[in-house]
Amino acid sequence: MKIRIKGNTLRLRLAQSEVEKLAKEGSVKEETAFFNKTLSYAVISADVEKLETNFDGDQISIFIPKDKATALFETKKVGFEEHSGPVAILIEKDFVCIDNTSEDQSDNYPNPKMQC
Repeated sequence: MKIRIKGNTLRLRLAQSEVEKLAKEGSVKEETAFFNKTLSYAVISADVEKLETNFDGDQISIFIPKDKATALFETKKVGFEEHSGPVAILIEKDFVCIDNTSEDQSDNYPNPKMQC
């Protein structure tokens, strides 16, 4: 799972196995270890009506309605975008990059722009 933060916008991209885990197990989580602290970020399927965020000083939590987590896994829906207070949230499937990249993309979704 990748997170991109710009101002009050959070964008999370999930690989195929992460979308499946979110739908079937209820959450996905990543951690980035700094010298003195670890930042965690998680997407959690929950009984909420829309995307919601929480930050407790150590973890950014994004709550997604259970039906949207299921739809992301079972349909061709690419993602969801909503606001949680002042924060814009975008959760989407991670597609294979068209440009060359050194990162492992073996679990990413096929990029629809690459199909003939």
